[in-house]
Amino acid sequence: MEKLILDMLENAGETEDGLREKKTIVAASGETLSWEYLEYVRENTPLWFVSTDVLCGENDNISDYETVSAFCKGARATLTVMKNGEHWFHTPRQMGFLDGWIIGRL
Repeated sequence: MEKLILDMLENAGETEDGLREKKTIVAASGETLSWEYLEYVRENTPLWFVSTDVLCGENDNISDYETVSAFCKGARATLTVMKNGEHWFHTPRQMGFLDGWIIGRL
């Protein structure tokens, strides 16, 4: 989450110091980024104790592969990457892949 917030700041042409000073900044996506939330994320790293499967798209423009892969390694989660997939699965092909992925885990 921290990396996502920092990436969104960078994409908005802002810095961490700017967020600290302004307290909130509206990102290009329209989402409000908050210094208070960034501090919360840093102070409350989740501990993962449950079996987890992660699906991401090869062309995810929100979370990069390195970040997702590092999370999966730390959480001992399995990772499936859909070739040509995006962050938001929405096309018929992506939704079909998602359905098959879910059914395969039941």
